[in-house]
Amino acid sequence: MKYIFVVGGVMSGVGKGVASASIAKILQSRGYEVTSVKIDPYVNVDAGTMNPTEHGEVFVLDDGTECDQDMGNYERFLSRSLSGLNYMTTGSIYRSVINKERALFYKGKCVEVVPHIPLEVIEKINRAAEKSKAEIVIVEIGGTVGEYQNILFLEAIRMLEVKNPKDVLLALVSHLPYLNQDGELKTKPTQYAVRTLNSAGLHPDIIIARAFVPLDKKRKEKISFNSSIEEEDVISAPDVSSIYEIPLNFEKEKISDRLLAKLSLSPKGKNLTDFKKLNQAIKTAGQTVKIGIVGKYFGTGGFTLTDSYLSVIEAVRHAAAALHLKPSIDWLDAERPGSLGKYDGLIVPGGFGERGVAGKIKTISYAREHKIPLLGLCYGMQLMVVEFARNKAGLKKAHTTEADPGTPSPVIDLLPEQKEKMKKSDFGATMRLGAQPAAVKKGTLAHGAYRAESISERHRHRYEVNPDYVPALEKAGLVFSATSPNRRLMEIAELPRSKHPFFLGTQFHPEFKSWPLKAHPLFVSFLKAAAKK
Repeated sequence: MKYIFVVGGVMSGVGKGVASASIAKILQSRGYEVTSVKIDPYVNVDAGTMNPTEHGEVFVLDDGTECDQDMGNYERFLSRSLSGLNYMTTGSIYRSVINKERALFYKGKCVEVVPHIPLEVIEKINRAAEKSKAEIVIVEIGGTVGEYQNILFLEAIRMLEVKNPKDVLLALVSHLPYLNQDGELKTKPTQYAVRTLNSAGLHPDIIIARAFVPLDKKRKEKISFNSSIEEEDVISAPDVSSIYEIPLNFEKEKISDRLLAKLSLSPKGKNLTDFKKLNQAIKTAGQTVKIGIVGKYFGTGGFTLTDSYLSVIEAVRHAAAALHLKPSIDWLDAERPGSLGKYDGLIVPGGFGERGVAGKIKTISYAREHKIPLLGLCYGMQLMVVEFARNKAGLKKAHTTEADPGTPSPVIDLLPEQKEKMKKSDFGATMRLGAQPAAVKKGTLAHGAYRAESISERHRHRYEVNPDYVPALEKAGLVFSATSPNRRLMEIAELPRSKHPFFLGTQFHPEFKSWPLKAHPLFVSFLKAAAKK
């Protein structure tokens, strides 16, 4: 087994996730079987209970694991579904060790933070690699070097490196700030990040230097000299217009040749043709389509946090590239959506709670009445049902019990099993999660998009369309074009094309299964309709 660990220096959000995904994609293109693992330093057992404005999007895997958004990047770059084995947190590792101790796994030994926590980390990395039959595993360590929270994961690298010095590589993704008054990129913060790694008994083999422009030779020389690595091991990582350019930029710097040589692996052929074609399609896109995303997790202080809806945004971009369209995306606050008539298409994504519901329902009404293509995702689909029940089915006070527990017309409600969990305050990993099958009706928008009668999509929700109201909604003209195989759960709601060019909502999250080389069919259909408008 070969291991490549990726850590971040200087600041958070430096791009470790896309760097790790890019390295994985490049080595895959060189003919190696690879897999990716994310380690989050949080004591949370998983990402499911985290606020999106604090942590970013909660991504969901086929097996129902609620995890960090970087797992989505790994799947998108590798065009491959991953499992819960590929994700761990401080909380999950401690829980696993404690459960083993309770079961006498350690045979009466004194269980200590070191070595048992790092050893558990190594064991889980190996299990993930073995399951995917990987020759190389790329492991991203969350956080920034120097933080207390990730020091045990750095210790895991050190322990593994001691045992397997020729099989372990460490890549540092570090930021080079630019100070206008000096007119140059500063390398000193990166030098300090390297020294911080040294204090943990580690030294980077590769430094990926993030900056708003490509690195010049002088900066590479300074980093090389002060960090005791070869100049060729300093990889320039400038800002790009699309994250799918990153693997191509890395390969211009011959990163795979350096990695393979250091791991004593024989070089194989190169084939990044698929990403070259993808980037060409993005750069040569013609018609612009203006899309408004109406959400409530954009605001963080005086800034806009688009990471809360990362997969939705990427799914729009994937579909646009497939159709040679240029997407122009605006982030609209659900509490103050503003003017909507200028958009070619609107998306109401998932969410929780009462805040922003009124604005989302107004958006849905406007889109339905003015024939603007609308795609509702999870909570977005539920509010589409609420809006239709109120304005077309005669249920004036219809609502979801999530926002109004006392509504006389609960068209969206908890299932009985979810009610029991809520009574017990059992919130973590207890929603309807992961890949679930659905049956699609012929002759519908959904069937026209999928071209299939059976699908599987990823879920993350508790509330469902109340089956008691389905007959009244259908009589008023709403079509439930996909249901669970037993027809108990409504999976897709839509209006016929004769009534609206594209008015469709999904109870699931199709954005979680959209890849740059395989755009999701519902997003493709949505953007086609938006382009026609």
